[in-house]
Amino acid sequence: MNLHEYQGKEILAGFGVRVQRGIVAHNAQEAVSAAKQLTQETGTGWHVIKAQIHAGGRGKGGGVKLAKDLKQVEELAEQIIGMDLVTPQTPPEGKKVNQVLVAEDVYYPGDSETSEFYMSVLLNRSKGRNMIMYSTEGGMDIEEVAEKTPHLIFTEEIDPAVGLLPFQARRIAFNLGLGGTAFKEMTKFVSALYTAYIKSDASLFEINPVLKTSDDKIMAVDAKVTLDDNALFRHKDYAEMRDLREENPIEVEAKAVGLNYVDLDGNVGCMVNGAGLAMATMDLIKQAGGEPANFLDVGGTADAKRVETAFRIILKDPNVKAILVNIFGGIVRCDRVAQGIVDAYKNMGDAIKVPIIVRLQGTNAEIAKELIDNSGLAVHSAVQFQEAADKVKEVLG
Repeated sequence: MNLHEYQGKEILAGFGVRVQRGIVAHNAQEAVSAAKQLTQETGTGWHVIKAQIHAGGRGKGGGVKLAKDLKQVEELAEQIIGMDLVTPQTPPEGKKVNQVLVAEDVYYPGDSETSEFYMSVLLNRSKGRNMIMYSTEGGMDIEEVAEKTPHLIFTEEIDPAVGLLPFQARRIAFNLGLGGTAFKEMTKFVSALYTAYIKSDASLFEINPVLKTSDDKIMAVDAKVTLDDNALFRHKDYAEMRDLREENPIEVEAKAVGLNYVDLDGNVGCMVNGAGLAMATMDLIKQAGGEPANFLDVGGTADAKRVETAFRIILKDPNVKAILVNIFGGIVRCDRVAQGIVDAYKNMGDAIKVPIIVRLQGTNAEIAKELIDNSGLAVHSAVQFQEAADKVKEVLG
């Protein structure tokens, strides 16, 4: 589950991580009130207006602006709220901005120069360990840094049995070129950040930039946070942070009815039972010259109502030119699935305007094929994997 910047900062602050303070506003009037409140609480004279969407690169897209007075706060908030913000991480049409974060200006003058760093905490799946990735090149696209100057990216792997050790936090501060007060502040920051990552059951904490202020404080100016959906039962308060407006509406609908659905960019819809078979089916579609339009696992039950719901969700994608149903009848009997498909097809009537290929294998597979073949519906049946692939190729051709 992805979070907005302000939500990620809220979690970080709860674990003692210093963050750039800010207040969320949903319109220009709220933004002005937030700016006045921030000035009273922090003494900041300037304010940063930051679009809140689930995507990076907001600054390049015009979603982060500096306001030097309250009039500019109002003007910029009006400009940003409601806009369709296009960044490298959004769809071509962009994402609508529903709210902004009015944040304090932390780039104030002082005894030393400000410095920006990059830092993230994530799982290194190849080694089964958490990892802190960091760089002196903060405020930039980390992908670009990795491509052009990979020697400027450092990693610190953490043994899950013992957690982050003090010497590791010190090594990070040293590699970032810090000394004195800033060095001590960075070690505290790193320790608190890792604690937040572990205790919030996150799968990603990305801070870009981590700022060393002119008075040697270390703080998170931005926060990209992804939480593990499977652990949300332990964090009811975090679950309430989900912003469904930022998520794919088809995926939201599928989740509400208990279907495991992931939207993809292809032209062949998939309805499968079991994640492993679903992955194999997507490979099959690729080999047949198509592209999978989705990942959809209907689970162990595939009655008429569930099949009909799955069909309706798949057909909401206008790019779908065919649907491949691939069911292995182990727990569920193939003839029951076939009857469910026939009933669903009849219930939906003219709503189905694309060819459907059904491959049923397992218990009562032959009976299921007869049911499909004798239904009088425009449904192509198959028993073998290759046979299903050939039919997909045929209907796409």
